[in-house]
Amino acid sequence: MQFLVKSCEFDLNDDYEMSKDDRFSMNELQIELEGLTVGVWDADDEDDLIEEITTASGWCIKSIDYEIQLKGDLN
Repeated sequence: MQFLVKSCEFDLNDDYEMSKDDRFSMNELQIELEGLTVGVWDADDEDDLIEEITTASGWCIKSIDYEIQLKGDLN
């Protein structure tokens, strides 16, 4: 099954106090990770999709927006 991932927010928070520079770096990381994640993924189901993206990125997913791609779907 193919999934078109439109956006994906990762859980980049930790329990440590972050400086302004750390927060900026985390924002850059979120943008970079989302850029690598958006697009078509092959997976068995939603759980497998989340596992595939988590494994590929090394980060847990906070939220994800995707569509299931049907055969012949041009989107």
